[in-house]
Order: sequence, then structure tokens, then C-alpha cells
Amino acid sequence: MKAIVHTSMGDIALDLLPDHAPNTVNNFVGLARGEREWTDPRTGQKTSRPLYDGTVFHRVIKDFMIQGGDPLGNGTGGPGYRIHEEFSTNPRNSHEDGALAMARSQDPNSAGSQFYFCLGPQHVLDSGYTVFGATIEGKDVIGELRQGDVIESIRIEGATA
Repeated sequence: MKAIVHTSMGDIALDLLPDHAPNTVNNFVGLARGEREWTDPRTGQKTSRPLYDGTVFHRVIKDFMIQGGDPLGNGTGGPGYRIHEEFSTNPRNSHEDGALAMARSQDPNSAGSQFYFCLGPQHVLDSGYTVFGATIEGKDVIGELRQGDVIESIRIEGATA
């Protein structure tokens, strides 16, 4: 299964890893396609529109990561629910350069919609955050992204996990 993230700076092609993190991939795919209901934190209303369309990259740490997927655009928003971590059940959970992983708060089971791309290997995160994709094209685009750049849409190719 693949995802194409269309950003204001160009496209990023990803291999999603449903064999490693099936619940996380299903959550991401459902939110990207508009197939999973979520609660808009701006209105409190339930919706099934694609969550990621028009959101921004809200957090950039040079040589570490770039984060997006917050419907509020400031790092405090999410879909109104949490998903269970899958890093503890995946021995190949590896934060390589270009890895796609779920962001979360202090609680390991607090991920929802926010994700990040690794800027270089970040193995210190391997035992705490679920990796669910790998960049196959567009690492140069990831490297050029800045805070405020837009996720225009995410296209999913292939079946869900």
C-alpha cells in the first residue's frame, strides 16, 4: 500500500507498513480518505471529510523531524480519539531517514492523527513511537518543508490493511 502526500512544496511517496502497524495504517488511511469519522476540534462536530487536506506542518526541528496532521495547525489538535501504540509489538520499528511515524503526548496510547517524518535516522525514538511508513520518493521535499507549509491532500493507493 502506498500514500502520496501532496504538499505545497511537492509530493512525497510513501510505502505504508500494514504488516508492522496495521491499526496505525488503517487509522491514517481512513483519515486521509475520509472513511473514518473524527471530531473536528474547532467545532466539536463529527465529520468524515479527509482530515489531512489543507492542514499544515506545525512543528519543525532541524535535523530531527517535521510534524503535521493536526486539524488545528498548532500541535494541540487531533481527531477526538486515541489509538493504541504498536511499537512494542514490532521488532522492526526503526526510525530511519524519511520514516513516517505517529506523534503522541506522554501516554504511549495517545496518538490520533498527528504524524512526523524523520530528518535523518532517529533511533532514540524506536522504543517509543510507532513507525508506519517509509519514504520512497520525495526525501528532498521533506528536507525543504518549513513550518506552515500545507498538506494539500493525501492519496492512498492499494487496499487497507
